[in-house]
Amino acid sequence: MSITELFILAVGLSMDAFAVSICKGLSMKKLSLKNMCIVGLWFGGFQALMPTLGYFLGSAFADVVNSVSHWIAFALLALIGINMIREALSKETDDTDGSLSFKVMLIMAIATSIDALAVGVGFAMLESVNIPMAVTFIGVTTFVLSSVGVKVGSVFGDKYRSRAELSGGVILIAIGIKIVLEHYGLWF
Repeated sequence: MSITELFILAVGLSMDAFAVSICKGLSMKKLSLKNMCIVGLWFGGFQALMPTLGYFLGSAFADVVNSVSHWIAFALLALIGINMIREALSKETDDTDGSLSFKVMLIMAIATSIDALAVGVGFAMLESVNIPMAVTFIGVTTFVLSSVGVKVGSVFGDKYRSRAELSGGVILIAIGIKIVLEHYGLWF
């Protein structure tokens, strides 16, 4: 696998994490470099971990992973999105939307990296993949894009917080739907 192919793959895998990072930045009341790095580490770490796990699971489980990964990602993203919409429409004000808690970040990191698990299974079937280099490249790319995504979301979130939370929830649900449609070949 060439560096160019690996870069395209890494950016492609990072796009869901980037979009979710924008949503996370939209919901944060106060942005800091530390928060950007936390989000980047969660998403980048899981984008590196999942292909590694997929590689070790190998081709024996490829059919199982590919047959349900889209539904798992959809369910997790839809639940997070519905919760964001509910909180955006609620009259109560709380700061759970921008939470970087273990539970919230774990769910988001898993939801955005399920497809990377399937990529790892694919890596097991290829002889030309340097696994340590590939997973490091994917993880670093996702870290950078996710950290930038938090900043982008924060800039817009300061001005349009209520609408941003609602939009963020809709975006997460849309990403989940896109994953399902891609799986069935219905996405361009």
